[in-house]
Amino acid sequence: MKIFIPEHSKAAYLADFVLYGIAIVALAVFLLIAGPQDQALELFSLVVVGLLAWTGVEYVIHRVILHGIQPFQRWHEEHHRRPSALIRTPTILSASLILTLIFLPMLLFGGNLWRACSLTLGLLAGYLMYTITHHAIHHWRAENAWLKRRQHWHGSHHDLEEIGRYGVTSRFWDRVFGSTENMHKK
Repeated sequence: MKIFIPEHSKAAYLADFVLYGIAIVALAVFLLIAGPQDQALELFSLVVVGLLAWTGVEYVIHRVILHGIQPFQRWHEEHHRRPSALIRTPTILSASLILTLIFLPMLLFGGNLWRACSLTLGLLAGYLMYTITHHAIHHWRAENAWLKRRQHWHGSHHDLEEIGRYGVTSRFWDRVFGSTENMHKK
């Protein structure tokens, strides 16, 4: 099925930026307009928790799934071989996973729609920041120190002789799990 291929046309590749941007704005507006005002602090806190949790989700996806589970490993290896190609997880797959692994469990077990929307909003914002950062690392000329550091960090991850440095937006989990250095030969 073509929607599950990792390499995309420019329009399909840009779909994550547009669709997730729209989803984030829609969820934020929905929460601001319709959300219960007496729960505003709790809901805002869940957005922040989701945003911060994204860094851990990003690390686990990159280290465990993209470097260890087929067909994702094969897709990711192709990204390593051709880092400027328009390769990414298909939007339909990432959206389905966010819906079934984040939103629905939070809706069913987290108490209510407002909490589910808030946590999902934070994770979506983290995912969009990751998407933009990863795109910038591979396709933009670094004009600031932060992006230059991210490009250097991620470039060392792409070294075909070694693995490590799985965080794209943050080094935090690499430090926690000791994968800050390219320590293991492929």
